[in-house]
Amino acid sequence: MDPAAELDPPVLDDHMHLDPVNGRGADAAREFARVGGTHLLVLNKPSWSLGTDVQAPEDFREPFDLTVEVTREASEVLEGRAWPVLGVHPALISKLLERGFDVEDARVLMQGGIDVAAEYVADGPALAIKSGRPHYDVDEEVWAASNAVMRHAFERAAEVGCAVQLHTESGEEFTEIIEWAEARGLPREQVVKHFAGGRTEGPVPSVIARREELDAAIEHEGPFMMETDFIDDPDRPGAVLGPKTVPKRSLALQEDGHGEALRTAHVETPARVYGIDTEATLGG
Repeated sequence: MDPAAELDPPVLDDHMHLDPVNGRGADAAREFARVGGTHLLVLNKPSWSLGTDVQAPEDFREPFDLTVEVTREASEVLEGRAWPVLGVHPALISKLLERGFDVEDARVLMQGGIDVAAEYVADGPALAIKSGRPHYDVDEEVWAASNAVMRHAFERAAEVGCAVQLHTESGEEFTEIIEWAEARGLPREQVVKHFAGGRTEGPVPSVIARREELDAAIEHEGPFMMETDFIDDPDRPGAVLGPKTVPKRSLALQEDGHGEALRTAHVETPARVYGIDTEATLGG
């Protein structure tokens, strides 16, 4: 029997990249759907990986528009639907410095990109904003500028009423970030730590779909979601995890009696964080 027929929907992958320029695009969503996946959050890839050399905030519209369009195509092959999450990858600051920007100009440009992403949320096509800070070592000036960009994302998300997905360094303790968000009017349940471990404190963890981390999230008994961080790079097929992973892990958890945890990950937490109804959107 097809394993997808045994998996109870809905099944959401909270962080997947679909690259219509260099990668598989919506074909990866078809693979996800064939094994029981029903809903996707599609994150724009870094601007430079989609061939955009950003010089001004308006330049972000090209990668954003590509992501909105491939997300629409993905929705057409899903039993549920897909939503775009748009923003500025925190590693852009290093790319800009390599191109001759100073730190202050890089910060201003990246915050301008966040402003454009907020427009896409306010105008309808995007669900949430993406921001964060480098996951690698940087000097204090770059670190401070990156944190300023992230705090700006919190401000804009609070204004337009959406969540923020964060790309940050690894770790479990991020309560300071939550304090920054709440000080700017963004509730803690609308701050998501992408590529999270199962015991993340502070933001809502979007747990990388490895069984040991999912088991930790279940034991932790808090809200969480599941993700692959599939990067859709033909030179790295299946990286970070392949499109089938969340449905397959969900089926394994279902077979092990973790139906309540699956409802937390695929229904209750997405509703709490993003205001989406993954049950009502089944069937188109």
